[in-house]
Amino acid sequence: MITMNAGTPQAKEVPAQITEYPRKFVAKLSDLEPDVPFDFNYPDEGEYSDNMVVKMGVKAGGGIGPDQDVVAFNYACTHQGGSLYDSYKADTKSMGACPLHLSTYDLTRHGILISGQAYQSLPQILLELDGDDIYATGIFGLIFGRKDNLQG
Repeated sequence: MITMNAGTPQAKEVPAQITEYPRKFVAKLSDLEPDVPFDFNYPDEGEYSDNMVVKMGVKAGGGIGPDQDVVAFNYACTHQGGSLYDSYKADTKSMGACPLHLSTYDLTRHGILISGQAYQSLPQILLELDGDDIYATGIFGLIFGRKDNLQG
């Protein structure tokens, strides 16, 4: 239970909503080549579900693996949904610039905006490592064009 409008006469307890994301196999850690993105869909096969996982060779926020350098992000720019496909820059560990308004994101810092018109970080796919297997287990942020990441 959570309390809505705490400290006011309208305060009431309501049931908390818990969202459970699917656990989906993405790739094998041993198959990832440094700075070569691997594409996958998550959390479903719907619109804007295109993502990439990459082993960057530098420690990153949310990174998994022995060097905490494997991260995954959604390909849709948070500004107007422009595709960031094939825009990973190995030298700066960033994605972008978006072809619509040039937004660029820092993948070492949870996909935070570096420059451009976007005002939200790039949605980061939460990863789990089980032996050599990489699984997607959730999303940090809202995928462009969705009011709920699990819209199906």
